Amino acid sequence: MSVLLSPEDAHTLIWKAMTGSGTSQENAAYFTEAILETELSGLDGHGFYWLQYYCAHLRSGKVDGKAVPQVQALSDTSFRVDARHGFAHPAIEMGFKHLIPAAKTHGVAAMGVHNSYNAATLGFHTGYLARAGLLALGATNAVPNLAPVGGKTPIIGTNPISYAVPAPNGKIAFLVDQSATQVAWTAVKHAAEAGEPIPLGWALDAQGNPTTDAEAGLAGSMAPAGGVKGFSIGLLVEVLCAALAGGNLGPDQGSFTDDDGKPIDNGQFFVAFDPDKFSGGGFHQTITTLVASITEQDGARLPNARREENRRNLAKHGIPIDAELLETLKGFA
Repeated sequence: MSVLLSPEDAHTLIWKAMTGSGTSQENAAYFTEAILETELSGLDGHGFYWLQYYCAHLRSGKVDGKAVPQVQALSDTSFRVDARHGFAHPAIEMGFKHLIPAAKTHGVAAMGVHNSYNAATLGFHTGYLARAGLLALGATNAVPNLAPVGGKTPIIGTNPISYAVPAPNGKIAFLVDQSATQVAWTAVKHAAEAGEPIPLGWALDAQGNPTTDAEAGLAGSMAPAGGVKGFSIGLLVEVLCAALAGGNLGPDQGSFTDDDGKPIDNGQFFVAFDPDKFSGGGFHQTITTLVASITEQDGARLPNARREENRRNLAKHGIPIDAELLETLKGFA
């Protein structure tokens, strides 16, 4: 059974669950907004569902909710952020306070985050940069659940990559947020918990064969999006977030769900561009023409259009949450 929450009640629930489990108020603000936007976007497997794990990890000490991130300026345009075994969100937020002005001054800036945690919906972070007027690229690596094409043993995670394109007046023209896998790992996890089959093409079993058994998929490998192309994108994310930013490789990370007592310590990487400096002032007109060439076609839609529609509908009618999960989160609060 589901219960509907207003955005205000959802915000209060998230805030109280986070701070009640040991997150400092300074670290909870940006994180709360991220979870709320995720739910308003209709990504119901990535918001409230994961919040229960965040709170459990806070209480067990797997993640430090009071960690104060440290930002090291490597140059005028390059920054290294140490999350200090705390949440990704406050580390990213603090890094953005340096990244945004640097990109606007110099045209481009980059930052890596290490000793970090689940960055949750990656598009929230790139969208934040786009609303600041910057063209943004972002990536985060994760625990392994994707085997190389032709192999059987997972070595990288779903490893999402995102980019967000700014529009005038603090708006987003469009945003892409996609994993290197055919579907998000959470979709297979939900099916396994419900005892339901999954569509063929979502996952492979431990022998590397396509399967409709969700449990077998979790024990095997996710299926890469577009075959070798999806794995190659995930591999690029691993290079950016582990080799470059200094996060752990997938097999060396702590679990995203289990209370194994081991910090996740993964990495994130972001690059931001000032579109006016690079384009000579014609960026927004070009994007307007590009967007129109898509939206004027019957049946076509921009990336993120569905999330925007969900945001309007759910803000008006309420955000659904499983009643049992609601009680669990109230307990953390």
